[in-house]
Amino acid sequence: MFTVITVLPDRTDSVHQVPYLPSSRDQTQNVMKLLEGRRGRLADLGSGDGRLVFAASSAGFQCTGFEINSILVAYARSKACWIGVPSSQATFVKKDFWKTDLSPYNNVTAFLAPGVMEVLGEKLLNELPEEALVISCRFSVPNWPQKASVGSGLDQTFAYDISSVRSHLRMQSMNPRADR
Repeated sequence: MFTVITVLPDRTDSVHQVPYLPSSRDQTQNVMKLLEGRRGRLADLGSGDGRLVFAASSAGFQCTGFEINSILVAYARSKACWIGVPSSQATFVKKDFWKTDLSPYNNVTAFLAPGVMEVLGEKLLNELPEEALVISCRFSVPNWPQKASVGSGLDQTFAYDISSVRSHLRMQSMNPRADR
């Protein structure tokens, strides 16, 4: 059985918009595998209908879903209320994460488009704390060494340890021929 949700575009001045594409059940499970052993605050960038936020909040994370589409935010908030998820565990905000300081979060999930992953990587490197973990669905962050990967094909997810990424990029900048 399929549910079809039609989502009308919500206008924003952000130049890094990506279309809504819900995470599959396998992608959500893969994200949760990569989050095992972690705690704290989680930001889901482009949270859509909230399925990653709901999964992470049920595992004990304090989650914020950032979404620019007001229809999807309303849907996620309604679902949270309907299934009884307290706002202290899952909050959905209609806010452009590109214009948001992400430094309070030690876990970040993103299912975006390949064309924005490099720019996203720059933002996260500049803002996230040293102990942060970044998880991307389907599309990897260019030039970032992966801590782990789960799944394959369209359901593949990638985990990155920010301190390791920073160290790797520092080493690359000191020895630019190392990757050739």
